[in-house]
Formats: sequence, C-alpha cells, structure tokens
Amino acid sequence: MNALARKKKNKKMAQNRNLTTWTDPKSPVSELYRTIRTNIQYAAVERPIQSLLITSPGPEEGKSTTVANLAVTMAQQGKNTLIVDADLRKPTVHYTFRTMNAQGLTNFLTHQARFGEVIQSTEIDHLYILPSGPIPPNPAELLSAKKMEQFLHEAKEEFDIVLFDAPPVLPVTDAQVLAGYCDASILVLKSGKTDIQAGQKAKDLLAKADANMIGTILNQRKINQKHQYYYYYGSAKA
Repeated sequence: MNALARKKKNKKMAQNRNLTTWTDPKSPVSELYRTIRTNIQYAAVERPIQSLLITSPGPEEGKSTTVANLAVTMAQQGKNTLIVDADLRKPTVHYTFRTMNAQGLTNFLTHQARFGEVIQSTEIDHLYILPSGPIPPNPAELLSAKKMEQFLHEAKEEFDIVLFDAPPVLPVTDAQVLAGYCDASILVLKSGKTDIQAGQKAKDLLAKADANMIGTILNQRKINQKHQYYYYYGSAKA
C-alpha cells in the first residue's frame, strides 16, 4: 500500500470512529440519537434500566458506533455513564476513544485487577469506559463466570447507566450470556446489509436467553447524500 492510499485509509478510519454526538451535537444525526435515548427512558418507566446490552446479528452492523454515541447523549444529560467493551473477541472501544487496552474487563474477571483500576475517564464529562483488556481464549465462559455478577453490582453502585458493547449474536454465544445479566437489550440492524431472517434469528436467540428486548435500531439508512441517519423504529416485542 503506497503512502497516499494509507493516508486515505487512516482518514476514513478516523471518520468512522468520530463521535458525532460529541463533535457535532447540533447535527440531525445527534438529534436522532437523543430520540433513541428518550425512547429508552420511556421503556424504563415500569422497569428501571440501569444496564443495557447493545448487540447486532452479525459483525460490522454499527453496534459499537451506536453504543458510543448513545452513551455520549446520556452523559450529556448529566448521567454518570459507563461503556463496557464486552466484545472479548474483537474489541473496539479503545480505538473509538483512542486509549490503551492493556487492561480492562478481562483483568477484573480473572481477579488480576480491582474495579476502580480498570475504569478510564474520557474527555467527555460523566462518560467513562472499560476496555476489554487482553483477549482471552474462553470469552463466553469468562463472561458467564460468577465474577460478572460482582462486576455488575459494583458498576451499578458507581454509575447511573452501564452500556455493554456486546459481540454479534449469530456467530458466538457471548451476547446471549450477557443478556441474562442486563436489565434490557437492543438489537442494531444495518440498512441494506442485515438480512431479515438473520435479524429474526438473532431476536429469537436473545429471547431464549430471557433478554428484555426493548427495541431495535436501524442505522445507516441514507435520507440524503449529506447525512446518514440512525433511528429507533419500533419495539422488538411487537
């Protein structure tokens, strides 16, 4: 790859990781993330939601971008917000926030670090992240360990809302394992990519794991050539 091609690739990657809700809070995209935030708050009227799992049927469907931008809108409300990179196979949160992934969730779950030692602050007020930490050989087993219950207990003591960036549902069982711990789950679908049958199968698998599915998000649906809109379009229970 020549220098020009590498420069273009790096620029594109940086753009993909931009937090629109932070860098351009008045944009239509940011407003739609705030709408999603409001819909989640309505869903929590009867049953409080303090831990939220966000996943997708397959890879590269926008779940990590959705988690990050949604978390920013919650932090902007003054809520102490924690993003947990629970994708122990292909973590991305440390890339989004341009930080190190030397230690994180896996260190806590394997008794190598205490809760406060793995939480990182960000440039955004009220927003914190927990990177994945070193990639383990047994992600599903690690996520289902008793230590995860302790983690959630401590996280809920310290934060108003905890968002889990989970692996995709169909390739691995990790998201199903995590769904049982969380108060609610949301499935992210990518316009023009997610197959209808794949979306339905992912929803069914989460239901079998007793996930409290409160909705779905369809992203990257182009309304015009300038903006890409992300929006909440309905209840997963309907």
